[in-house]
Amino acid sequence: MSLTFSHTHQQGNGTTEVVAVLFAIIDERPAVLTVDAGKLLPNGPLMPLHRSLQAGVRQWVEEQTGQMLGYIEQLYTFVDTNRRGADGHATIYVSYLGLLQEAAIAQPVTATSDGSSSTANRDKGAALPEHLPTTEQLTEDNRVQWRCWYDFFPWEDQLNPKSDTIIQVIIQQLQNWANRANSVEETTTRERRIQLCWGQHHEAEHTAQRDEQAAQQPQKTPTNWVAEHALLRYEMLYEAGLIPESPDFLPSTLPAELQPDWQNITGIPMYYDHRRVIVTAIARLRAKIEYRPLIFGLMPEEFTLSQLQHSVEALTGEALHKQNFRRLLIHQDLLEPTGRLYSPKRGRPAKLYRYKFDVGMHSILMASKLPKK
Repeated sequence: MSLTFSHTHQQGNGTTEVVAVLFAIIDERPAVLTVDAGKLLPNGPLMPLHRSLQAGVRQWVEEQTGQMLGYIEQLYTFVDTNRRGADGHATIYVSYLGLLQEAAIAQPVTATSDGSSSTANRDKGAALPEHLPTTEQLTEDNRVQWRCWYDFFPWEDQLNPKSDTIIQVIIQQLQNWANRANSVEETTTRERRIQLCWGQHHEAEHTAQRDEQAAQQPQKTPTNWVAEHALLRYEMLYEAGLIPESPDFLPSTLPAELQPDWQNITGIPMYYDHRRVIVTAIARLRAKIEYRPLIFGLMPEEFTLSQLQHSVEALTGEALHKQNFRRLLIHQDLLEPTGRLYSPKRGRPAKLYRYKFDVGMHSILMASKLPKK
């Protein structure tokens, strides 16, 4: 099948579709439910038999994946100008975000025995859990998969020791894009956007084309990495033509040494704008867990404080300060001990806690930002 990621493919020609982004935490790694061997999210056209958009998304998810849905919320409405119906109208799809506990996953995906993940796990650089398959492990029979969301956005995982190298390579290509701007002013604007989106990893450079006045302008101090800027970073890569979904993507223009490994740097592409839908959901979830207890919609009924911290870190892609995180939990009074202990294979037993449901899902989780290291 000759298919580009920025244009339509053989499935679906409806005017309005629903798309589901379902997140879970599997072995302390953030995962998203995909279909079509990881190339699509669960989706389908809105039909007259659907009483509502939510009814439509629930039907398509259950039909395509066998997964029953609990709580979901509407995300955004997107217009895909690359897909048009017989009447010439662009396809509109309404996206939904759903959260699932690992215990509620209908059919955990089991990877084949061959192949290994290139994504490093926390601290040890180990492979991902084997039921989060890698690209090498995909088969035609393995269509419905829970995939680690950092497979699609490698640069977002600040816990990965390789992230600094990945981001530096991306920033260099973005700098080349900034240098190709039509004016000094546009180059400066692009560079400042790179600073804001990509944080402390970026050091602005002057180009030979700048006039003396522009060259003398003081450079702003790069801002810190902001996890909630995930969508802005993806959209910049799209605008710069650095990902396959972009109509301006030309892999032949990349340096020859980068071309074989470019997907490892910019992630696995998807059909339509589904990768953009995922990163939109990531940005929303990262923003909301700062002030709402959504994390407990992903946790098991009982958990240790370390498991809770590792799960939050997995979602944000950033390390948290252990003592400050625990003080914050105590101050917010969101947890209660179960009286039971978790006994790991190594180390001392740890207390198990559960979420105080009487606090309510709409109560404030954090009085301040998460305590980053």
